[in-house]
Amino acid sequence: MKPEFDVIIVGSGPAGTSAAYPLVKAGLKVLMVDAQRDSGTLAAPHSSFLSSRVSDELQWKWMIGENFHALTQLDAVSPKLKTPTHAHIFEGFSAGNRIEGHNFIGVGSLATGGLSNSWGCGVARLSATDFPGLPIDYAELKASYETVSLRMGISGQIDDDLSSYFGLDEWSQPPLPLDRLHQRLLDHYDQYRGVFPGWGFRLGRSRVAVLSQPLDDRQACDLSGNCLWKCQNQALYSASQELTKLKQYPGFQHVQNFLVEDLLKQDGAWAITERRSSMRFSASRLLLAAGTLATTRITLKHLNYTAPVPLLSSPTAAFLLWLPKMLGTARVPAFGLGQLSFALELNASTTAFGSTFNTVGLPMSEFVSRVPMSKRYSIELLKSLLSSCLVGNIFLPGHLSNNTAILRSDSSLRINGDLRPEAPMVMKSAEMKLRRIYWKMGAFLMPMSFTVGKPGADIHYAGTLPMSSTPRIGQTDIFGEVKGLPGVHVVDAACLPKLTEKSHTLTIMANADRIGRLLSRYF
Repeated sequence: MKPEFDVIIVGSGPAGTSAAYPLVKAGLKVLMVDAQRDSGTLAAPHSSFLSSRVSDELQWKWMIGENFHALTQLDAVSPKLKTPTHAHIFEGFSAGNRIEGHNFIGVGSLATGGLSNSWGCGVARLSATDFPGLPIDYAELKASYETVSLRMGISGQIDDDLSSYFGLDEWSQPPLPLDRLHQRLLDHYDQYRGVFPGWGFRLGRSRVAVLSQPLDDRQACDLSGNCLWKCQNQALYSASQELTKLKQYPGFQHVQNFLVEDLLKQDGAWAITERRSSMRFSASRLLLAAGTLATTRITLKHLNYTAPVPLLSSPTAAFLLWLPKMLGTARVPAFGLGQLSFALELNASTTAFGSTFNTVGLPMSEFVSRVPMSKRYSIELLKSLLSSCLVGNIFLPGHLSNNTAILRSDSSLRINGDLRPEAPMVMKSAEMKLRRIYWKMGAFLMPMSFTVGKPGADIHYAGTLPMSSTPRIGQTDIFGEVKGLPGVHVVDAACLPKLTEKSHTLTIMANADRIGRLLSRYF
């Protein structure tokens, strides 16, 4: 019996949508499924964050939530997980996909657009050396980087010390304006530019998937400070924005409320089944783009592969910077994601990456618990200091993680989180170096604010089903095809063989586009 579709794509996030474009452009019949149910109408600020906090009588709906979401998520690792406007993005993922973490924070999404509905928008291009031993034509991958960069819209194009590190300026819009604190940091960096190379430190503008100029029906960032809550301009890229464009192709179909339970091989075709209904669809080829954790469970289950597989993640930490000479700075609307980024060489094999953020648009509760004082005095202190502070983060490469994922007898996926023995010392070295570097730039890394996250807190997961030139069971080839499951391809981060310190979403998208273009030639 002839399958209903040429290709089924499981997942509508950055990987799934990027793989879909070359397939539908080739005239193929493509079905995309995700598990989102109707999320209803979500409250969100309609003016700048600071204005809304003063005048919006209904701000409690998007600050706290009608079901008190923010107050029930006090232990969440990221403020994104506490935001009522984003609650539907993360809801039900672990239970729906039967994923259990031990000493590991596992985050994913069932929503249309996946985790790109709530991300830091950081982007970077990997070099050819970051794909060791793989017979991938880097020229093809670079062409895919260009394709997805121009489609999603990236800002940050400027000749600075991170231009070659990011490798995106030829496809980018101009950078967004810096706030006063970040401009002061950059001025100090320029003043002492001769010192920092000896410390292995480079600073530059962040490259982010946020518009500084209009693109299609999306508007440029208006510096409202609502990045955490909801961007009314759609300036922040989300894969959910792609669905309207994809639906313009006659061969494309999108089905929601379909949580894939199993894969079935029928008469040379692949079928997917849904846990909560009797729905079933079939296709010649199946592309898994459900996110690393969900894709891994589905694949290992159908392979009946019960040996542990490595799961890469990026050890991460957050910190608070105080600029003493900016004390008393007025709080004004500003871009709420990364404004300046850094690359810091720690040893011969390890470079760290991080960014700094304005505190406007972040609830004070995110900082009170990090100050070594009672809540009352912490609030009083922060009322005076916070407008002269910046938030920073840092990521280390995935080879310093030591996580494993294992399929259990009940078909659930257990993830055991751990770090390599050297990771704590490397992170401590990074803290000490950053303290010295930022002091040189007139900023004080606040005592006890440098907080190392648990394994998985970075939400950068990869490498469970890595691409290999000679794949074995539990691995994939350069087409993302799973060894032992011909016709099943992994196109999300699960197939990436390496996780660097850089933001990896753009690489996921570029690789998915590359695989989609290669597969379109086989029909």
